[in-house]
Amino acid sequence: MDTYTIGECARRSGFTMDTLRYYERIGLIEHITRTPTGQRRFNDDHLEWLSVLKCLRDTGMPVEQMHRFATLARDGDHTVPERIALLQAHKTAVDARMDDLAAKRDYLLGKIDYYKSIA
Repeated sequence: MDTYTIGECARRSGFTMDTLRYYERIGLIEHITRTPTGQRRFNDDHLEWLSVLKCLRDTGMPVEQMHRFATLARDGDHTVPERIALLQAHKTAVDARMDDLAAKRDYLLGKIDYYKSIA
């Protein structure tokens, strides 16, 4: 399995190196090996997990909920119903934000049209 330095993992994942260190410190990322000199080495499994975290973060999930999701995922298949519930609740929140943004976008389009009509 390929391994990646923290810089390479940051480039591949879209997270900053500081965020990767923070996520490791709070337990969102586990089992990061280290070289004899103490440098972190990430692998493809980490990158796959980071893509999940990136989606959750980019859609506005609070770190506490991300941590809960990570814990559930590590606890095994018996937590699938709870993971589904957590993700469904998050989707509902995302949908509400999207609806709010769509309404604000429509308002902006109305303003643009108004200003074009008087220009």
